[in-house]
Amino acid sequence: MFKTHDKRVSMSFRSYVGFNDQENKDVDIGLEENFDETLNTRLLAGEAVVAEAQNVLMFAPLSEKKGKSGILTVTNFKLSFVTTEERPRDERGLQENLLLGEYDVCLANVDEIYQMIDKDKRRKMMPGNNISGKVKGLYIVCKNMRVIQFSFKFSPVGHGKTLTNALLHHAFPRKHHLLFAYDFRERYYNSQGPVTMFNEKKDWEKEIRRTGAVGWKLSDVNQGFQLSTSLPQCLVVPDALVDYQLTEAARHFRCNRPPTWCWSSSHGAALVRMADLLPTITDRTPENIMLENVRKGHPQRTQPELMELTQDLPSPKDVYGSYCKLRDLCTPDNVRQFWIQDNHFLSQVESSKWLTTVSACLTKAAKAATFLQDNITVVLQEADGRDMSCLISSLTQLLVDAHFRTILGFQTLLQKEWIAMGHPFCSRLGHILNPEVQQSPILLLFLDCVWQLLRQFPSAFEFTETYLTTLWDCAHITVFDTFLFDCEHERQNASQDQSKKITLRSLWDWGEQFLEKDIALFRSPLYHPSKSEAVLNVLCSLPNLALWSQCFFRWIPILELKAGGYPQIDLGVRALHAQIDYLREQLAEAKAGERTSNHRLCAKLSKQRVTSFFPFSATIDPVISPALLNSTLALNNSFVSNEALLDSQSLLNAPD
Repeated sequence: MFKTHDKRVSMSFRSYVGFNDQENKDVDIGLEENFDETLNTRLLAGEAVVAEAQNVLMFAPLSEKKGKSGILTVTNFKLSFVTTEERPRDERGLQENLLLGEYDVCLANVDEIYQMIDKDKRRKMMPGNNISGKVKGLYIVCKNMRVIQFSFKFSPVGHGKTLTNALLHHAFPRKHHLLFAYDFRERYYNSQGPVTMFNEKKDWEKEIRRTGAVGWKLSDVNQGFQLSTSLPQCLVVPDALVDYQLTEAARHFRCNRPPTWCWSSSHGAALVRMADLLPTITDRTPENIMLENVRKGHPQRTQPELMELTQDLPSPKDVYGSYCKLRDLCTPDNVRQFWIQDNHFLSQVESSKWLTTVSACLTKAAKAATFLQDNITVVLQEADGRDMSCLISSLTQLLVDAHFRTILGFQTLLQKEWIAMGHPFCSRLGHILNPEVQQSPILLLFLDCVWQLLRQFPSAFEFTETYLTTLWDCAHITVFDTFLFDCEHERQNASQDQSKKITLRSLWDWGEQFLEKDIALFRSPLYHPSKSEAVLNVLCSLPNLALWSQCFFRWIPILELKAGGYPQIDLGVRALHAQIDYLREQLAEAKAGERTSNHRLCAKLSKQRVTSFFPFSATIDPVISPALLNSTLALNNSFVSNEALLDSQSLLNAPD
């Protein structure tokens, strides 16, 4: 899978992650004579070097550590920094993505690029522009709030300018087929596993049976996307609705999105989504006809509750503005600016309105959940029905349906409410540079809302905040198609276009990116399905909310607590669970040698101290080695659900 940017040798995926491989092939890519042969940029199959700068210094703002020297490379997939100071993977003690190196950033994760004028002054560079003069250094802000600074002070003449122009061009592509997923040539064994993808009729039938929905039926009226390109081909609509009525009514709604079913309670109340009427239409008769059919879908013919999200919640543009203010607060230039911001931190958080928006979303979802509890059907109506309706519908189902609080259920929920129902991920995540579409991290807002639920109900969710943070990071890795398209129609067209062939790879195959010791941290040791409440009564007001420190602050070393914070508690709970497993093995008369070995590992694990940003921080107090911590987590099968998380072993088992 991997090859090294070297004259002599390539490195396969298996040798890269520690597996034996005897089939490495030589690669001659015509490097410059002064290339440092001790530093090799690892390349994926189909990845190509675009530009390279040697003798580059890398700095992490706010870090007291000196800069690292190495080679900076721009490929068609990532911005890669390779240094002789890079530690072996098994000695870092932090999460590692197998597709990226320790100092690599996927191009889709690059948010803003600044040119360093002097030590404390920088100038923002616009995508697509060419720099003609000398470039002293770069300051890069990522969408996951990571900040990296590079200096070309010791680089050969012209290297900084060449690399900067390449980065400005390739980090902001203007066409979808320029994303790396179209170039990635690694073999893939498509194994969707137990995650329901909702791209076939049987998937919707399965969900109707699971929820016990009555008064609703499947319709093929959108086969071939004839009704709406942003909706799935199979729709769940009221029983009383005839296809020609649905077709006639759909043209009156924005994006041709009439009322469609999402979820039903055991008593018959349903959760429904629909778009606003077109602004040119003043006659609301088509809408009333649709709502009347929704009413007839209820066993008691109860009038549905219409919740207008457009008026009550921020627009995608407002969410983006709020995110930018929060991002600026979480990415200070230097220590001095950090302490200046710290004096007014709470007021700046308030002015960003991020937590206010989180509170509003939770309040709306809690209100919808209350109606469903009272056996009243809820209809969520919003502009195009593709942004806040995804968020509120998903949050509501998390509150009322414990199935979606499992890892498998949560991934299924995202497939159903976001991917199949056409949330415009490509536009909102900014994969493509297009001034005519609004970039907005609606997904991050949703994950933050879910994290607030985790804080209030730690034993109700199978997944952890590490899982949520990782999910946000992986949304910007353009290898997987899960968050790559604006709708299912675009995904299907791309997969069928022979001129721009793309292999669809599911993000839910976590084994493609992480080893078991990392996946183990996705599952909460506090989760207890039998004790999980049927309905979660969330506290939505601002005093009950907090900033998601692991996601937002993990790149700020000043805020890091050593041997403290939730990760330390989490690790302690895992150690207790491991000791319980050991005692169970004793009671089952397991082999003495295995019991003794596991017991020693558990005892040492309980003494391990980590930081508050673990596993995203490499700073570990070495009471025991990170390698032992990693092996212990990998062996603790109580926290690894192979069926739900390791959907395929395509990369581990695939031949080179």
